[in-house]
Amino acid sequence: MYRNQRSINWGVDSAAAVTQELYECVTSSYGQPDFWGRYLTTIENVCDGLTPEEIHFIRDQGMKIMPIYNNFSEAVGERAGAVAARNAIFQARRLGILEGSFIFATIENFFNVDPAWLIAWSDAFYTSPYRPGFLGDPVEGGFNEAYCNASEASESIRQQAVIFSAEPEPGTTPKNRIPRYNPARPSCDANVWAWQYGRDSENCPIDTVLMETRLYEALG
Repeated sequence: MYRNQRSINWGVDSAAAVTQELYECVTSSYGQPDFWGRYLTTIENVCDGLTPEEIHFIRDQGMKIMPIYNNFSEAVGERAGAVAARNAIFQARRLGILEGSFIFATIENFFNVDPAWLIAWSDAFYTSPYRPGFLGDPVEGGFNEAYCNASEASESIRQQAVIFSAEPEPGTTPKNRIPRYNPARPSCDANVWAWQYGRDSENCPIDTVLMETRLYEALG
C-alpha cells in the first residue's frame, strides 16, 4: 500500500532474465518489487524466456510473477488467437505458473489487431487453469477499437479479460514515489487492472508497473 492507494501494488517487468545482478540493480535504484513481469518464451533479440530456475529465484525473493506472452507478430483472426492462447497456456503449464494467474498477450501498437483474435484468445482460457489478459495501448494503434468491438460481441471479454495498460507514460519512479493510479482506458467499459507507467529505465533494463491488488493476489 503506497501513498494512501490502498489497493495498489508496485513492481517491474523486463525482457531480460532476472539475475542476481538485475535484481540488485532494481532494489538499489527503485526498491523491492512486489511482482516481476516476465515473458513465457524466448524470442531472439527481443526477450529472454522464463526458466524454472528463474521462477525459483523470483519467488525466493518474495515476489510474484506476472506472465506475459508475445510470440506472435499480429493479432488477427480467430484461429490465430486460439493458437496463441493455447501456446501461452502450454508454456505456463510447462513452467509451473500457478493456476489462477492471468497471462497477458502483448498487443503492440503497430500490430494489426481485430476483435476475432481478442475473443478467441479470451475464449481459449475458459477451460484452462489460467485467465486472459491483454497488454495494450488504448491511445495509439488499433487496440482500442478492436477491444471495444470484441467487448460488445463477447461476454468472455467483458467478464473475464483484464487489461494491462501501456499509457500514459509519466516515467519510471522508485517504489516510494509512485504516481496516482490513472492508466489510460479503452473508450468502452474494461477491467484495467495494471499500468506500465514507466518504460526503459536509465538505471536498469526494466519498466515500472502498478497493479490493483485484486490482480496481484491472483498471481503466482
